[in-house]
Amino acid sequence: NQLMLSLEKMQGLISIDEQKQEATCLAGTSIKRLNQELFDKGWNIINLGDIDVQSIAGATATGTHGTGLRFGNVSSQITAFTLVTADEEILHCSATENSDLFEAGRVSLGVLGIITKITLKVTAAYKLEYVAKKAKLAETLEKLEEYNSTNRNFEFYWFPYTKTVQLKFSNETTDKVKDNPTMRYINQHLIENGLLSALCFIGKNIPTSYSVLSKMIGWGATSERKINHSHLVYATPRYVRFKEMEYNIPLENFKEVMMRVVEKIHAEHYRVYFPIECRFVKGDDLWLSPSYGRDSAYIAFHVDHRTPHNPYFKDMEALMMEYDGRPHWGKMNTRQSENLVTTYPMWKSFQQMRMQLDPEGLFMTDYTEEFMG
Repeated sequence: NQLMLSLEKMQGLISIDEQKQEATCLAGTSIKRLNQELFDKGWNIINLGDIDVQSIAGATATGTHGTGLRFGNVSSQITAFTLVTADEEILHCSATENSDLFEAGRVSLGVLGIITKITLKVTAAYKLEYVAKKAKLAETLEKLEEYNSTNRNFEFYWFPYTKTVQLKFSNETTDKVKDNPTMRYINQHLIENGLLSALCFIGKNIPTSYSVLSKMIGWGATSERKINHSHLVYATPRYVRFKEMEYNIPLENFKEVMMRVVEKIHAEHYRVYFPIECRFVKGDDLWLSPSYGRDSAYIAFHVDHRTPHNPYFKDMEALMMEYDGRPHWGKMNTRQSENLVTTYPMWKSFQQMRMQLDPEGLFMTDYTEEFMG
């Protein structure tokens, strides 16, 4: 028998320590709710990804990240957490209390126990100026260091079978909010989601149309400029269902890897028309963080949920592994313990801690057993 445990009702901000600039919340709190409750008190999370519907415990347990080389993933912002172990012991973990468990547990995959409370570093509420525009892939790779060094947050999307990318920049500003709700609705709902949904329907029924569809999605990519409070800039709605695999590679290998991705897609003609997302993250010291010990680039591959994802995902995963690639834990991958131990220096230490805390495997799932053993 198996039991699924939900923290969905463990919602809400508990306290803010303004002097330490830290906020404590219940671990089941959705990022969207945490964003709003922090903002109502004049605070914001330091950096986030583009999805805000997951719980803070789930996001940090899987190493969820945004983009920007000045910032680590969301887990790196944790300064303390409370863990309930398999034998019902309650452990408070921080850099000074249960410190080894603190380093292991900030990206825990849920296998060490139940995290019930999380304390995060926060910052005074801030606004972001967001700019999106089209460019050429070759030019983008040439200017990569410049884009990463001169912008708070930078990412880009490449549209397969084209030379086109969509660049996205976000930088702090004190200017007034300038975010037309009508244009936001048109861009996010009608174009980004509505157009994509329609093209996915075509792709399902006309499989040979993939390259044309990718060019159409690139054509429909919006150029945009807006200013709003940070939590309203980071998050974007996602209504189209898709399958995703995302890999972390060392930053210094990114340009070479990206060119090999382009060459492989053009050579194999995979049925792919979803754009490939590229983001950049500061290295950290969290045991199972994909960014452990290295500044990193993340490359995310997507297909419509009705489209077979192999051989596309399989071949891209093999390519990433040539460059010491590490999978995003919350997304699809086929890795096993024997080939993860070589890329995570603290893999064996994590496994020892897991066995010490949960020798009977109470918190293991079919997914974690595949690569934990």
